[in-house]
Amino acid sequence: MEIDFGGQGEIVFERRGKAGLVRLTRPKALNALTRTMVNAFHRALIAWSTDPDVHCVIVEGEGRAFCAGGDILAVYHAGRSGQPLYEFFADEYRLNAFIRHFPKPYISLIDGIVMGGGVGISVHGSHRVVTENVMFAMPEVGIGFFPDVGGSAFLPHLPEHFGTYLALTGTRVRQGDCLQSGIATHAIKAEDKERVRRSLIRTGNPDIALRGKTINPDYETPEKTRDMIGVLFDSQTLGGCLIRLAAAGVNGNDWAQQILDLIKTRSPTSLHVTFRQIEEGRDLEMDQCMQMEYRILSRMLENHDFYEGVRALLVDKDNTPVWQPANIDDVTPEMVDAYFAPLGERELQLT
Repeated sequence: MEIDFGGQGEIVFERRGKAGLVRLTRPKALNALTRTMVNAFHRALIAWSTDPDVHCVIVEGEGRAFCAGGDILAVYHAGRSGQPLYEFFADEYRLNAFIRHFPKPYISLIDGIVMGGGVGISVHGSHRVVTENVMFAMPEVGIGFFPDVGGSAFLPHLPEHFGTYLALTGTRVRQGDCLQSGIATHAIKAEDKERVRRSLIRTGNPDIALRGKTINPDYETPEKTRDMIGVLFDSQTLGGCLIRLAAAGVNGNDWAQQILDLIKTRSPTSLHVTFRQIEEGRDLEMDQCMQMEYRILSRMLENHDFYEGVRALLVDKDNTPVWQPANIDDVTPEMVDAYFAPLGERELQLT
């Protein structure tokens, strides 16, 4: 039975058997989230959280993406016209926090691209099930942004600084990396997805539905590389990580040099803010993380690099962003502090 929570055809909700089904239906846009989708999703979860007939929630995306993020071009154009979309992000962050606290099994069936906002609607749930088609990334520093949607709540807790590495580079990872690092909780073959889905609908129990269908792929990132990540990103400052990468590069470590060169193409401000976000998030609860991220977000929408990054990558597509400041060493601690400063009356309200 389809239920109308106001998704306007961009996101569809059904009650079937013992499950509440959520399907993102913007395949041409890789299921990028709009405010309409976010708010309909939140309404559905609120209703289902207390509905005794809904034993679990299943989230899927149509087409080749689970969800490739938020509608960044809409955010860009709104900000450029002097009307930054603060409320879109406030609504999205409230949804992310609600998913973290959802009282029933929340199963994301991730069979394709999952980035940015798509991570926010999956990684905080109880069950993140990935197929061999998964492509995960938090690529925000490449557009002068930061890994939001709760990045500060999960990236610090990935093993051996893998989360810091993913955040500062935007590297894409596959099924084994997702499973072994804890981004995903289970891995299955894509051909078994429909059977898992049917079992979830029938039983409402993910343990039963997944029994005998999970696989255990190893990391795609080689052990040697993971060891290097664990050493080179083990610093309390961004500068410390960069010094270690540079020293390794000078000593003939080609991988370290490539990573350093990659990081140097990212927004210097974003790198500093992201590194601190992860350091601070390590000791915060989910709701505190979302409030911190909303402070950062508000400043990002009021500054230069986000708009310049989107312009270079998605609008003019010249891939030559001119960051301000242009160099990592030119970003002062005071500049970084400003992104984390309290918002007063504009603080994110989660209830």
